[in-house]
Amino acid sequence: MRDLVERALNYAQLKGVSYADIRIVELTSESLEIKNGSPEEISSIEESGFAIRVISDGAWGFASSSQIETREIERAVDLALRIARASATLKSGDVHLSPVEPIRADYRTPFRKDPLEVSIDEKLDLLLKADALMRKQPEIRISRAFMSIWKTHKTFASTEGSFIKQEIVECGAGISATAVRDGEVQTRSYPNSFRGNYATSGYEYIESLGLVENAERISSQAIQLLSADRCPSKTTTVIIDGSQLALQIHESCGHPVELDRVFGTEVSYAGASFLTTDKLGNFRYGSPIVNIVADATVKEGLGTFGFDDEGVPARRTQIVKEGIFVGYLTSRETAAKMGWRSNGSMRADSWKKMPLIRMTNINLEPGEWRLEEMIADTKEGIYFETNRSWSIDDLRLNFQFGTEIAWEIKNGKLGRMLKNPTYTGITPQFWRSCDAIGNGEYWRMWGTPNCGKGEPQQVIRVGHGASPARFRNVTVGVVK
Repeated sequence: MRDLVERALNYAQLKGVSYADIRIVELTSESLEIKNGSPEEISSIEESGFAIRVISDGAWGFASSSQIETREIERAVDLALRIARASATLKSGDVHLSPVEPIRADYRTPFRKDPLEVSIDEKLDLLLKADALMRKQPEIRISRAFMSIWKTHKTFASTEGSFIKQEIVECGAGISATAVRDGEVQTRSYPNSFRGNYATSGYEYIESLGLVENAERISSQAIQLLSADRCPSKTTTVIIDGSQLALQIHESCGHPVELDRVFGTEVSYAGASFLTTDKLGNFRYGSPIVNIVADATVKEGLGTFGFDDEGVPARRTQIVKEGIFVGYLTSRETAAKMGWRSNGSMRADSWKKMPLIRMTNINLEPGEWRLEEMIADTKEGIYFETNRSWSIDDLRLNFQFGTEIAWEIKNGKLGRMLKNPTYTGITPQFWRSCDAIGNGEYWRMWGTPNCGKGEPQQVIRVGHGASPARFRNVTVGVVK
């Protein structure tokens, strides 16, 4: 492999490029799903290919191929060079890259049990047991148990002297139960909605999730929701559990701090950002207890790796400090525009695609409260748990979220269960109203396996660390 990439980079330099890099990717993935006691999906996919990026005449060129051989790599270099020179005729300015030291390194996700080495029978047995426990009651019409695994080998090299090899292992699982009665439909999920929870780890992580242990509780709550009261419409105090808060962080902080969105390169598809550069260092994003970091080094984060797809080392970057907006996610190109070094946020979802600025692990730092204390300290409010729906505008300002379940809080105690709960807000007003954050006992990493961005769209896996938090004066229910 080393000989192959060196030939590719030497060929690019002979063609006169000012910069080139090559990324070779080999991916193995596996998905399993049980629905109502029967296998719905058992699939295994292997794919490989390479991508070439070049800068010539101050513009980018990109090409990729599934044929990892010298002649095809040279063809791809020639194509990328032609694209760069054509793009240069329409450029608004030259591409400049922030500096990075040449790196020669290997990185491997820490794990104890390779999830791809665990037998299909063992994995199916786990899912079938959880599925069977959810179907004990006749109201449960749909039960699902699912698992996904990805193992990615990446080799990156550049004309600046870097040569990096990485093995990234990601996996996770989940369950859901859907109850139906008299035209009413309610679903409960565990450990999170939309395919469960995920981490960079081995099969031991899937075993730790407790799918079987939580199956009956989840199906029971789905049935209880059928006859639960509807969420009231009012302005009140809300406490949001960690899994839902992770998505709130994703949508209202993670996306708006992607610096390419701020510069306008995502406007046509996914929108821009209200966190423009004039706000950096002086805009109050949240209350003084709100601290948010982008951290690609945290253990088991789904956005954890050794190096990004530009060869920049993973690192921790402060995004919000004591409520003040202080940082962005950057590429080498966008960082250069700000006079910075990249913080290693460029990733592509496959060998076919050009890297984009993507979230790593965007984490809300833990506070000082125990959840029980937070509830006891709340005279009146609603506790929200597990996302059901979300909507947010192109600038990431106005939002509405719905959760699968909620409970009324009265005089410091959880009361009646509520169905179809929703809350709405404006991002900075919402985060400024935060007056309590759960401590490290409740803080955990949540994996989002389906973050979309780019044209053509790329779907990538990112992480969010959070514990439950409390927000004052939030509008809940249907806005009249």
